[in-house]
Order: sequence, then structure tokens, then C-alpha cells
Amino acid sequence: MSTEERVFIAGAGPVGLSATAALVRRGVPVTVFEGAEELSRESRASTFHPSTLDMLDDLGLAEALVATGLVAPRVQYRTRHDGVIAAFDFAAIADLTRHPYRLQSEQHNLTRIIDGKLAGDPSYRIEFDRRVVGARQDADGVTVTLARQDGTTEERRGRWLIGADGARSEVRKALGVEFEGFTWPERFLVVGTTFDFQAAVPGLDAVSYVADPTQWHFYLQIPGMWRMMFPIAPEVSDETATSREFAKATLATVQPTVRDDHIVHVTLYRVHQRVAKTFRAGRAFLAGDAAHINNPLGGMGMNGGIHDAINLTERLARVWRGEVGDAELDRYDLQRRLVTLEYVQKHTIANKRNLETADPAEQARFRAELRAIAADPAKTRDYLMRISMIASLKRAAELG
Repeated sequence: MSTEERVFIAGAGPVGLSATAALVRRGVPVTVFEGAEELSRESRASTFHPSTLDMLDDLGLAEALVATGLVAPRVQYRTRHDGVIAAFDFAAIADLTRHPYRLQSEQHNLTRIIDGKLAGDPSYRIEFDRRVVGARQDADGVTVTLARQDGTTEERRGRWLIGADGARSEVRKALGVEFEGFTWPERFLVVGTTFDFQAAVPGLDAVSYVADPTQWHFYLQIPGMWRMMFPIAPEVSDETATSREFAKATLATVQPTVRDDHIVHVTLYRVHQRVAKTFRAGRAFLAGDAAHINNPLGGMGMNGGIHDAINLTERLARVWRGEVGDAELDRYDLQRRLVTLEYVQKHTIANKRNLETADPAEQARFRAELRAIAADPAKTRDYLMRISMIASLKRAAELG
């Protein structure tokens, strides 16, 4: 079998296509294999952090993406009984980023922007209805097995492989990499609604987390609607939880005047905290959800995946050009896996526990801690660096 002088990427989501854009920009030929027949339009991740927007800006993508979204300069924390506990304005770190805000835009906007920008470039190929279901490698390349929806398969051989094919990654399975961690007992319900929460809730910001021991929730505004998230108890069946009646009843616990016609979509999913045992296996790599998954409180999943993509491709491009040996690629695993454990996993787990705790002492600690941070400019700055993921990038750089 002849070897294609290209990097193969499994998955045309925001991580896979961000990696593609970064490689093509550096003159590295890429072929993306996507199992679906077109780019996804699923309603999934919709938060882009300042650090990520800066990376996308370097690729010439941020301006078009910002035009599709809603700029959210503040993040707010509330409780059902106390109202606003604290709010944080990204203006406090405007000297550290070109984008001192969270951008609320559906991830499929980014994938279409990238595909449109790269269309016609000979270094970019995307092949739909080609799902990577197997991979094997030797010292010179990686052979992938591709499956089509009609049941047929084929094999292709390239120089390197990036698995950005999601939480159920076939690439990760083919490499035999363990996916260590756990699954939360409750599921998360996301309800998209056109109800005007800002008119109903005085002082509500576009990104607002509400702590409550019975039913925490959060508000996330995107263009044209709000996405509301709630935890769903294990004893509630999937069928019940995804019904419009249940969604309306759940929204009614927050705003009783919500009507059925306000509901745009309902999504239920299981929530995991897992990290692959390694992000590199020879000439193959894992990035994004294929490498790590976490609960969405803090919006760190897709953003962390894009950070993976940029870190990896900067190194891979240098190896491709012969500027450094492939030992340079071990630093990708060192930096991104450790940062995932130290920051993404740690903070998303803490975010969930702070919102749901029923312990009065823990509730008091959480409220006091947030108020103390908001009252101190130095603490506010440190906090914003953490939630914007700037701190995690700084930590990765420290690892050499």
C-alpha cells in the first residue's frame, strides 16, 4: 500500500478542524475523515473562552466566529435564595487577551468557517462517510481502516494520525489506550428556549450559574435563545426526561410562565470525567473528547480540545519539516495531559460540587469564597485567568 504524504485526522468537529487549520497554515497536507455525510449541526458546545479566541484569531478565524455569536463580558453566580453572589468582568484581564469575554456561539459555526476558509487549498481534503474504525502503525506511517454507512471498508496509509473522533473514539480503542475516570450518576438536561429570561430575572447575565442543593441550574444565552441546564436524577427514565412535558415542567421550576412553544430543543446526556492514559501512541495522537471528557460546568471541554490541537500541531509541523526530532511530540502528552488533570478535571468537578452541595458549611464557604474573590482585584484577576483557561496555558508552558 502506498503512503500518502499527509497527516490523517479522524473527526471533523471543532477540534479536528482546528488542528487541520493549524497544520494547513504551516504547509502540512491534511486529510480529514468524517463518518457523517456532512458537517454536524448538532447543538453541542457553545462557549469559546478568551484564550481560545486568541488562538483562533492567530489562524484568521476569530473575526468570522465572533460575528456569529453573542459576546458575554461577564460571568455571574447566584443562589435561588440569595440572588447574585458575585459577578466577574473579563475586562480585568484585558491586558492578557485580545478577547476579554466569552463568546457564545454554536460549535458548528466554527467548523463551517474553517471548512469554508480552507476549501480549494490543495493541502486540505475532507472525506465524508469515512469513519475511522481501526488503526495500526509501524515506524514510517499509520494505516487506518475506514467504514462507510453502506458497510464497505477500505484501508489508507498516511504519515501521522490525530484521533479527534469524540468520547467514543475508535482511534483510542484501536490504540488500546485506557480511558480512566468515572461517570456521574445523574444526567444533564439541556433545554433550548426562546423565553426572555433577562426580562424575567433582574440583573441576569448571559452566563449565570445558580447554586441550589435540590436543583442547581445554569443560564447560557446564545443568539436567539437560552440554553438551560439541569441535573436529572437517575430514577427518571430517558424517555420521560426528553419529553417536552418534562422539559416544560423543569423550566417551570425556574419560571412558571414558560410555555410549550418557548421550547426549541431538548437534549439529555450522560456526564463523565475521564482522561486517556496517554495522549500519544507512536505516530498517533488523541485530542479533544477522544483524550478527555468532563462535565460542562465552566465550558472547558471543547476549549481544552482546541488547546490540544494547537499545542500538538505546532510541534507536529516542526517535526514534519525536519526542524526537530519526533521526541518533541512527547511534550504534547506531557503538557496537555497534566494540564487536563490539574485544571480541567479539577475545576469542572469542583464547579459541580459547589453548585449542588447540601452541606450548610460548604454552602457558606462557597458563597464567602466568591464574595472575597469579587472584592479583591488581585484575586479577581487570578480567578478570571483560571476560568478563561489562560492559567492552564501558562502552566503547560512551565512544563517545558
